[in-house]
Amino acid sequence: MKKYASRTDWPVMWISGGLLVAFVLASFINVEMVSSLVNTAFAFAVKYFGALWQVLLLGTFFIALFLGFSKYGKIRLGGIDKPEVSYFKWVAMIMTTLLAGGGVFWAAAEPMYHFLDRSPNFAGVESGTVEAVVPAFAQSYLHWGFLAWSILGTLGTIVLMYAHYQKGMPLKPRSLLYPLLGEKIMGKSVLGTAIDASAVIAVAAGTIGPIGFLGLQAAYGLESLFGVPNTLFTQVMIIVAVVVIATISAITGLRKGIQFLSNVNISLTLVLMLVILVIGPGGFIADTFLAASGIHLQEFLAMSTFRGDSAWLGSWTIFFWGWFLGYGPMMAIFISTITRGRTIRELILAVSVTAPIVTAFWFTVVGGTGMFYELGEPGVISSALNADGMPAAMMAITQQLPFDTVIAPLFLLVTILFVVTTADSMAYTISVAITGNGHPPKAMRVFWAVIMGTVAIVLLMISEGGIQAIQSFIVVTAIPVSLLLLTTFWAAPKAAKTMYAEQFGSEARRQARVAKTDGN
Repeated sequence: MKKYASRTDWPVMWISGGLLVAFVLASFINVEMVSSLVNTAFAFAVKYFGALWQVLLLGTFFIALFLGFSKYGKIRLGGIDKPEVSYFKWVAMIMTTLLAGGGVFWAAAEPMYHFLDRSPNFAGVESGTVEAVVPAFAQSYLHWGFLAWSILGTLGTIVLMYAHYQKGMPLKPRSLLYPLLGEKIMGKSVLGTAIDASAVIAVAAGTIGPIGFLGLQAAYGLESLFGVPNTLFTQVMIIVAVVVIATISAITGLRKGIQFLSNVNISLTLVLMLVILVIGPGGFIADTFLAASGIHLQEFLAMSTFRGDSAWLGSWTIFFWGWFLGYGPMMAIFISTITRGRTIRELILAVSVTAPIVTAFWFTVVGGTGMFYELGEPGVISSALNADGMPAAMMAITQQLPFDTVIAPLFLLVTILFVVTTADSMAYTISVAITGNGHPPKAMRVFWAVIMGTVAIVLLMISEGGIQAIQSFIVVTAIPVSLLLLTTFWAAPKAAKTMYAEQFGSEARRQARVAKTDGN
């Protein structure tokens, strides 16, 4: 087995870093022009790639289920027989890395948005009525459910773990093509450099956006809760604190900082979930979750393939699909580094089934609480949402609960921890992708944590439009990344077939020899 030496890929480093710097400089010169160009490119991506992305996510989900529940499910990944990370810590790191700020703010706001202006998937439902509650959650489940999770950590993870641990290829996005192109994609490959740079830019843009928005959202929360002035200085200080914590965590690596923050984050989230069920509208939450899960499953294919309203799709489904696709290769690398010793079936169950169900329930706990109070007193949540956006919705929900002076700050803390965990994990993973080494240099991790925070601060200082522009920019960068992930439709089954023959073919031959010897 040829093993490629780990080294810094400077072309990828300069291309990805240079384009981010160019984006910031262009925003300094004329942020309106940058926003206009990004919006034009965004519209192009939605129009010409939206349908492909819908097929890509659906196909990934069903192929992953096939591999997980077929004979290939028992393949053990990573070349070792025992998992390196416990199940709880493993799932905690996976979930907190993806959810970022979406874990709280989208959970509070998205169901309410769909309640106030129902999805075109449910044309017969009147917005703002009791009948609109369940469809609103079913639509939210689609956007944060089975398809979203599957594209982030199933087929790509299988391919990368095969290429890296079985064949000695580096942990880089380009290794996703190894089962199809072999070692031609390695070394000084122009295609390989373009693939790695595109993946780094996509995930950096997708992480900078949440960091910047966290500055806006947390500053709003601090003003609402403690009277801290919501100024640019406050917003910048929040981002600086996030970057410092993320940097320390990224330096200490997977087994210490990142794992510790993930455990704290998921544990606090579970406690908040339990508290709300006890002191909040627990019966309403349970009923809504059960009913919305049924509608989600019943309308799953129809919602997943809906093409009837391009403007709505661009604002919702296709936007989310582009965002998650941009994270796809890097999340596959990240999950590959923490999944050694687990089977394909464990991977698919955790990522494609367990994580979506937990996410849906969390959305129902947070968003369902808001919906319950909105139905009882129209405007108590929606007025805040319409006036001041997603952070206002979260604050309004927590203020309806008993012990709100304790619960509201904890929700704000959870939000900050989600974004910190994403930032440190992606700084680590980008460093892995550039070096091809599962233990990248600390200086590299620090650089990417600092650069993402710095870009977020600079864009925030220019205007809120700069943050919004880079958030939309990830959908544009998802175009080349989606073409890369499309190859996993063939690469993942091929890798699984090869690993199955290697792991179980030799055992079958050994048993045949034993049987023949016994017969003689």
